[in-house]
Amino acid sequence: MKKLFLIVGISSIVLSACGVNSDSSNHSNTEDKSSTEEQSNGQNNKNNQKNEQPNIKKKDGITYVDGHVFANKKVDLPSDYAPGENRTARTDLNQLIQDARNDGLDVVFRSGYRSYEEQEQLYNDYVARDGEKAANQYSAKPGKSEHQTGLAFDVGSNKATDDFRKSFGNTNEGKWIKEHAHKYGFIVRYPNGKENITGYQYEPWHLRYVGKDLANEINKQNTTLEEYYNYGM
Repeated sequence: MKKLFLIVGISSIVLSACGVNSDSSNHSNTEDKSSTEEQSNGQNNKNNQKNEQPNIKKKDGITYVDGHVFANKKVDLPSDYAPGENRTARTDLNQLIQDARNDGLDVVFRSGYRSYEEQEQLYNDYVARDGEKAANQYSAKPGKSEHQTGLAFDVGSNKATDDFRKSFGNTNEGKWIKEHAHKYGFIVRYPNGKENITGYQYEPWHLRYVGKDLANEINKQNTTLEEYYNYGM
C-alpha cells in the first residue's frame, strides 16, 4: 500500500510507493509504544477471515485496524505523526537480511522510516519529473505513505541492477524474499496482480511489518492487507 531519485550506479529507475531514504541500521526510534501495541494486538487476530468485521479505531488521527497502524491511498496519517523507525521491525528485518546472506544471497537494506515532510518533498519531486498521474502509481502522497509508520522497509542488493524495479521479483533475492518474508513478520505490501486493490504498482522490494502471525495468514491466503481486513479498498 507498499527514496532518493537514484541509487548510485543506476539511472532512470522506478521507485517505490513511498520513496527512498538512506538510513543507518542504528536509526533511533523515539516512539515504539503504539507500534508495539500494534504487533501484540495483531498477534491475536491470526484467525481473522476476510468477511469478519475488524476492530477499527482512530486515535489522534491515526487509524488502527485490529491494532495495526493503517495507511494507504484512502487512509491518511496525520502530518505530525512521527514515531521513527520501529526497533522490533528493524531487528527482524536485520535477521531476515542476515539469513538471506547465509543462504548465499545479496540482500541489503535500502530505505526505512520517512517523515511526512520528507514524503511531501519526494512526492512533489516525482510529480515535477513524471506528472501527477504517473507519480501516483509508484509514490504515495504525504500522509499516505507506509514509510511514515516506521514499519515499512525497502530492500535491494549490492548489485543494485534491479533495485526498485519490478524485475527485482525475478532475481534470486526477490524470490527468496517472497518465499521467506512472512517467517520474519513481513508481507510484500504491494504484490503482483493486486494493483487495483493496493493502488500501487507491483513492488517486490517493499516490505511491511505486521508480526509473524498475521504475516503467515496473509501469505497463506495470498492476499493483501486491504483484502484480509476488507478495509481501505
